[in-house]
Amino acid sequence: MPSIPWLKVVLFTATTASAAVAIEPAEIARRLQAVPVTHPRLFLPAGGEEALRSRIMADPALAMARTALVREADRVLATVPVERVLAGRRLLDKSRTCLSRVLHLGLAWRLTTDRKYLERARAELTAVAQFSDWNPRHFLDVAEMTTAVAIGYDWLYPEWDDAMRNLLRTAIVEKGLKPSLEFDAWTRKTNNWNQVCNGGMTVGALAVAESEPELAARIIARAINTVPISMAEYEPDGAYPEGPGYWNYGTTFNVIMITALQSVLDTDFGLIERPGFLASADYFLHVAGPSGYYFNYSDCGRAGQSLAPAMFWFASQRRDPYLLWRVLPKLRELAGAEGRTSPDRTFPLMLVWMSSAPVKPVKPSALSWTGRGHTPVALHRSGWDAAASFVGIKGGSPSGNHAHMDVGTFVMDADGVRWADDLGSQSYNSLESKGINLWDRAQESDRWKVFRLGTSAHNVLMVDGQQQRVDGMAPIVLAKKGRTVIDTSAVYRGQLADARRGAGLQPGGSVRVQDEFTAPGHPISVRWAMLTFAEVKVDEPGRATLRQGGKRLSFRVLEPSDAQLRIYPTDPPPAATDASNEGTRLLGFEIAVPGSHAQRIVVELVPQSASGRLEPVVPLAEW
Repeated sequence: MPSIPWLKVVLFTATTASAAVAIEPAEIARRLQAVPVTHPRLFLPAGGEEALRSRIMADPALAMARTALVREADRVLATVPVERVLAGRRLLDKSRTCLSRVLHLGLAWRLTTDRKYLERARAELTAVAQFSDWNPRHFLDVAEMTTAVAIGYDWLYPEWDDAMRNLLRTAIVEKGLKPSLEFDAWTRKTNNWNQVCNGGMTVGALAVAESEPELAARIIARAINTVPISMAEYEPDGAYPEGPGYWNYGTTFNVIMITALQSVLDTDFGLIERPGFLASADYFLHVAGPSGYYFNYSDCGRAGQSLAPAMFWFASQRRDPYLLWRVLPKLRELAGAEGRTSPDRTFPLMLVWMSSAPVKPVKPSALSWTGRGHTPVALHRSGWDAAASFVGIKGGSPSGNHAHMDVGTFVMDADGVRWADDLGSQSYNSLESKGINLWDRAQESDRWKVFRLGTSAHNVLMVDGQQQRVDGMAPIVLAKKGRTVIDTSAVYRGQLADARRGAGLQPGGSVRVQDEFTAPGHPISVRWAMLTFAEVKVDEPGRATLRQGGKRLSFRVLEPSDAQLRIYPTDPPPAATDASNEGTRLLGFEIAVPGSHAQRIVVELVPQSASGRLEPVVPLAEW
C-alpha cells in the first residue's frame, strides 16, 4: 500500500473504570501498509476455503451449518434484488435483507464454486450500489448496507471485473464511509448504535484500504477509540442494559468488528479484553428461560432465544462449550428442517467463527446468574431441563436506552410454560407513523403513554395510577443463589417512602415475589399485577388457578390475606396507537395503605410439579 501521511482527526477516548483505549490514525496507517493487496481478506482470507471444507467434513455441527447455509442460498436464488423503499424513516429492513443475501450467497459460492450463487450476488450488489444513498439520517441502515457491500466486494473480488469493483468500491466510500464523517453522533453513544455503526464502518474501511488509505485509517482509528464507550455498558459482569434482543444485535456487530480487525490487521487492539465483554455470553445463556422465551424486558420481543451466531464465537474464544447449550440444538433443528430458512442474517459467519462443537450440548453448572451495571438483572432456575422452574427479575431505570417503566418486573417459567410474562416491544414505525415521539424519555413524554411501555402493563407495583420515575435507579442489594432483592425506592420517589422487591426460587420449585414498602405521609392505593397468557380462574380471595399448555399453576397471595383478586384487561388497548394484546390479561389486586404505614405483599406462584410445603415468610432483610 502507498505511504500514508499523518492524519489529524478527533480521537474519542472511553473513560471508564478500566484503562482507556486510544490509538492514532498513523498507527493504523502503518499497519495497513503491511497488509497484502489481495482479496478476500475479511474473516475468511483467500485460500481459506479448503481448510474450512476440511473442517466441515470432520465436524457434524459445521456440516449442519453448511446444509442450512446452502439451503438459504438456494432460496435466495428465486428472489429479486432489494429496492430502495423506506419503511417510515428506515431503510433498515432492506439493508438487513441485503446483508443476509450477500453473506449466504457469498459463502455458498466460496464453498461450492457454483456460479449461480455468484451471479445472484452480483445482481443484489449491483442494485444496492446504485441506490441514491443508503439513508444516512438513520445510520444503522448505512452500517448494515456497508457491511453487506464490503463483504461482497472482498469475498468475491477475484470474480469481479474492473467495472464491478469500481462500482462497489465507490458505493462503499461515497454512500458508507464518507457520510459517517458527517452523521457521526453514534460515535458518542453508549448503546447498540455505536457497536453496529463502528462495526460496519470498520468492515467497509478494511475492504477498500488499499485504494482509500487515508480515509480507511481515519475510520478504523475512530472505531477503535469510540466503540469502548458502548462496550463499557457490559461492565462489570456482562449484563446488557438494552436486553437480550439488543445484546444479539450490538454484540454481534461488536464481534464482527473484532474479527474483521483480527483477520486483516492481526490484532483487535485489546477490545476483546474489555471488562464484562466475554462474560456477557453467560448473560445471554441465562436470560432465556426453560420455556425458550427471553426475559424480554425493555424493547425486547417475546420470541425465544435465537440461534445467535456470536455465541459460537464466544464458546470458541473462551473454550467453554456449555455456552452452546441452547444454540447447538437450534442449529440441529435448522439443519434438519427442510425448507426452513436461516434465522439470522449473520448466520454464515458462524461457520468461520466456530471451533469444533461437542456432539452433545454440555450442560451448564450454574443455576443462578446476577449482573450489575446500568440495568442489573438476576436469573434463577432449578435446572437446565425444559420443565425447570425459572424466575428473572430486573432493576435499573426507565431512563435507559430502550427501557420501559418495568423496574422490578419479573418473569416466571415452570413445567415448560411461561406463566408470568411481558408484552415486549411494539413496532417503532407503528408508533412513529402516528405521531408518537417515541424517543423522548421525559417524565410526561409520549413514550410512557404507549401501553406496552408504561407502568400499568408490567409486573410491578403501581401507586395511585402513577408512572414510575424516569430518573430513578434501582440497584440489586442482595444477590444469592436463588434469591434477589432490589431497592426500588428511587423509581417510586414521591409515591412511596421506601420500597424493596425480592424474587426467590423456593426449594420445591415455586417462586415467591415479596414487596416491602412504606407509604408516604398520606394514604395511597397500590396495585400489584402480573401479566400472563394463561387462562385464569379466581377461586377465592387471594387464590387463583392458571392453566396453559395442559399445565396448571396455583397463584396464592400469602400477604395480605384478604386480597381480592381481579383480572385487568389488556385488550383492546386503551388508545388507537397501541397494538393489540390479544390473549393476555393482568392478574392482580389493589390495596389501600394508610399514611406512613409499612406494608408487605407476598405472592407465591406454585407450579403443578412443585413439591414440599411452602417456606415460611421472613422479612427481606433475612433473605
